[in-house]
Amino acid sequence: MKKVIVTAAITGAIHTPTMSEYLPITPGQIIDEIIAVHEAGGSICHVHVRDPKTGKPVSDTGIYSEIAKEVKKKCDIILCITTGGGLGMSGKERVKTVTDLAPELASFNAGSVNFALFHAAKKYKNWKYDWEQQYLEMTEDYIFSNTFKTMREFCGYFNEQNTKPEFEIYDAGMINNVAFLIDQGYIKKPYYLQFVMGILGGITASPENLIFLVDYAKRQIGDFEFSVCAAGKFQFSMCTQSLLLGGHVRVGMEDNLYIEKGVMAKSNGEQVAKIIRIAGELGLEPATPEEARKILGLKGLNKVKY
Repeated sequence: MKKVIVTAAITGAIHTPTMSEYLPITPGQIIDEIIAVHEAGGSICHVHVRDPKTGKPVSDTGIYSEIAKEVKKKCDIILCITTGGGLGMSGKERVKTVTDLAPELASFNAGSVNFALFHAAKKYKNWKYDWEQQYLEMTEDYIFSNTFKTMREFCGYFNEQNTKPEFEIYDAGMINNVAFLIDQGYIKKPYYLQFVMGILGGITASPENLIFLVDYAKRQIGDFEFSVCAAGKFQFSMCTQSLLLGGHVRVGMEDNLYIEKGVMAKSNGEQVAKIIRIAGELGLEPATPEEARKILGLKGLNKVKY
């Protein structure tokens, strides 16, 4: 069997500091988490950054560069830099991570979606920072916009930097979008899809839906590599199903703040270690960063701009 790529999404732009005291916020905390993921056996870290003082998601490429340079000194893990950014950021803000840093891998959102987090705000009465409640509540009237024009332009930026796109698939129609981009000649093999399940506004997390997505993508695209991530309590069950279907996995505190029911994860490394234990029970081994580079056809750490 092929090796399994284990990604950890370190901090994201969904959870807010009030939700977990363990959520990494500062560059130092994010760097420490990335190193912990590498030591636990992870292949890739998906990276967002935050304002070190407030924890609010930001698009500061200076912070991304600071983190990436320090990580590069310490280990060879692959950094998948976000182009999702934070809620409400423009496409130009979001894609600067690719144009400025030329990472080996970056997220590429494959269509527009009603990316809704407003319902989570009802669970909290006391907020650590003033921005958190409004940030979540505004998503009741928010569309995460990724138009065909935006996607075409993003393809150009990715190709200029030889950065591999990791296509974030929130619903079935986005598979059609990727197939169209392939047909237009914008994307090079191997194609890499990340099925994102359980976000309100996207496809729900269930075994039947994942089987459908994988089968549908095979009919629309043909050969591709895929990974699965799922929100909250569905994280480990859906990742396990991905392993059974021949896919890769993404865990991390962007998607889920818990390590098991009622127990908060203290680090991303904990979650990586858990999914690797599960993979081991299935006779699967985690890919090293170098093995993951070969599977995904990445350009190599010596060709980034950090």
